[in-house]
Amino acid sequence: MEIAKAKDIISLLADGIDPHTGEVFPESSTYQNPDTVRALYMAIKGLEKWERSQNRKNHLPENAGKSWDTQEEELLINAFDEGKSINELSDVFKRTTGSIRSRLIKLGKMEP
Repeated sequence: MEIAKAKDIISLLADGIDPHTGEVFPESSTYQNPDTVRALYMAIKGLEKWERSQNRKNHLPENAGKSWDTQEEELLINAFDEGKSINELSDVFKRTTGSIRSRLIKLGKMEP
């Protein structure tokens, strides 16, 4: 199930509406209980947070978060010494610009 559809269903339940029939739940329904409503809204917030996290992960470069090996570090140093920009290095190594900058600082090629 897609996150958007799950959020829609939970939102309707939190509003006291049956997501399948559109009918309002009776006041005696569990879905009309204040604690249940609060829990459903918390679930919606959790899904929204997870959705943002997934969207961010989908937009990160392929090697984001992976460790650097010695060979990669040597290639990075050589490319940097040849004058490649941080953005160019980011594209080459498929990492974020922050990761490139941090690694160059750690390797003593840039000042913090």
